[in-house]
Amino acid sequence: MTPAARVQAGIEILDLVIAAARSNGAPADRIITEWFKTRRFAGSGDRRAVRELAYSAIRACGEVPISGRSAMLQLAHADPALAALFDGSAHGPQPIVAGEPSASGGISPFWLKKALASSGIEGAEAKALLGRAPLDVRINSLKAGTLELPLEGEKTVAAHALRFPSGTQIDQWEAFKSGAIEVQDSGSQLACEAAAAKPRELVVDLCAGAGGKSLSLAAAMDNRGTILACDTDRRRLSQLPQRAARAGATIIEPRLLNPQREQAALDDWQRRADLVLVDAPCSGTGTWRRNPEARWRLKPDGLNKLIALQSHLLNVGSKLVRPGGRLIYVTCSLLDDEGAGQVGDFLARNPGWRAELPTLGAGVSRGPGMRLTPAHDGTDGFFIARLFSV
Repeated sequence: MTPAARVQAGIEILDLVIAAARSNGAPADRIITEWFKTRRFAGSGDRRAVRELAYSAIRACGEVPISGRSAMLQLAHADPALAALFDGSAHGPQPIVAGEPSASGGISPFWLKKALASSGIEGAEAKALLGRAPLDVRINSLKAGTLELPLEGEKTVAAHALRFPSGTQIDQWEAFKSGAIEVQDSGSQLACEAAAAKPRELVVDLCAGAGGKSLSLAAAMDNRGTILACDTDRRRLSQLPQRAARAGATIIEPRLLNPQREQAALDDWQRRADLVLVDAPCSGTGTWRRNPEARWRLKPDGLNKLIALQSHLLNVGSKLVRPGGRLIYVTCSLLDDEGAGQVGDFLARNPGWRAELPTLGAGVSRGPGMRLTPAHDGTDGFFIARLFSV
């Protein structure tokens, strides 16, 4: 592909990403993969270059662009070499017309930028949300043994974490195939450390998804005890048994739940658990480095639904904790309505609970919990609270 053709390919992909953001369709990475499946002429260098262009344009635009071309023009305004590739050549984009509108820049749609600012995320903190995330792995103590890796990773504040450059193909490494390492952001690992899971405990991972945190908890428990891994998403939960087998985690029991009927399905666990982890569905504002188009998908009404769901899950999870047990509430959001405010409301409703700030070696206190951010901690954004039944 010529450089101009790569730009046009990026524009076509951006059109698809924008349409998917408006209709809650496929994520950008899947769109890009599918787009290249039908274009075998594109070499590996072409794929990397086009992907880079598309993601750079996504990061450059705050509001949802009207088109892929307008998004690419926003990027071209700051890059004369890119603007010169709008030359009308074969397979390239048409020349830029004087006065042609481009997408607006910024961190996010205005309403969301305002919400972040009211939660203390602005300036350098906000800008860092659109940086490039590194690739963190967790060393699996259940299988690591003498660990040999093709590259030497950088240690992070998380006890079992190693950091590698973004794009490192660790899925090709023997250590990954054998389950000796798992991909997991250091912030997510710190959330599991805050849970302080111990051998022989009874643990519920209420929103387990594909089970990344359940695997981390199983390692902390040295495969002794029980972890009930629950979720309402059959597709994601179905990935857990294979992942657990690869990781050597034998104490995890998956359980599929029906939305809004979780309490009935967990009747046998009422007031039994030593630990309940509520890694609640959220806006994902802390993960924009990995999914920058996610900020185009979020709408105020969608955020309100997530806040209501988080409140519901806190109520469900609290009823599973034994007297004296603990509940860990986690979101990968930086909005107070999903973090400090959510936990503050729970404590106001439930005087039989108290909060204790987790000691993470990172983050800053935010209300009754701790907050991690890309700018301050080099991790994805998280809010983490430790609650105890009294």
